[in-house]
Amino acid sequence: MSLSAHLEELGRPLVEEQLKHPTVAGIARGDLDEAVFRSWLEQDYLFLLDYVRVFSRLAWQASDAHLGDLVDLAHSTFHEELSLHRSLSDGFGADLDGARKGPACAAYTEFLLERASSYGEGLAALYPCMWGYSTLGARLAENPPAEPRYRRWVETYSDPDFAALARRIGQMIDEADPDRAAAERAFLEGMRHEVAFWDVPL
Repeated sequence: MSLSAHLEELGRPLVEEQLKHPTVAGIARGDLDEAVFRSWLEQDYLFLLDYVRVFSRLAWQASDAHLGDLVDLAHSTFHEELSLHRSLSDGFGADLDGARKGPACAAYTEFLLERASSYGEGLAALYPCMWGYSTLGARLAENPPAEPRYRRWVETYSDPDFAALARRIGQMIDEADPDRAAAERAFLEGMRHEVAFWDVPL
């Protein structure tokens, strides 16, 4: 079994935990309190700005073969994923520019930026966000919410192009061949941050 497949196997119980979280369950039903989603949107916007920095820090360490991959991922996150947040912000009254990181967001971004000092561990640490959201999106798309704003969120993360980006990270982890135990620790810590991130501050 490849390292990325092994990490995914370790992560599946934590994906199931996220699916049961009230915030995710509310998105799935389409009836999540708008104040909760507004707060999540603001926190995730701030998270993604640092996620772009994580990709950029890893790109500096990448081989020539994967420099373009990481630049592409940074570009996609900045121009496509953040564009989704900006387009949703008006409908939820979100203040993206005035938002400040809550404890979960600050802890997660600090963890990722620190782990990005090591190429292989950094890839493993960021994999929970890419693979986890792709997996969540696919599961939620099996019975998408009727509410159009939440449905659009589900469609974004269930998109095959997003799944392809996640698979690309998995392949890069396998090629980097980091220490297996260190990669497991980084991945599982990232997954725990993913679960905690749904407890958005109000």
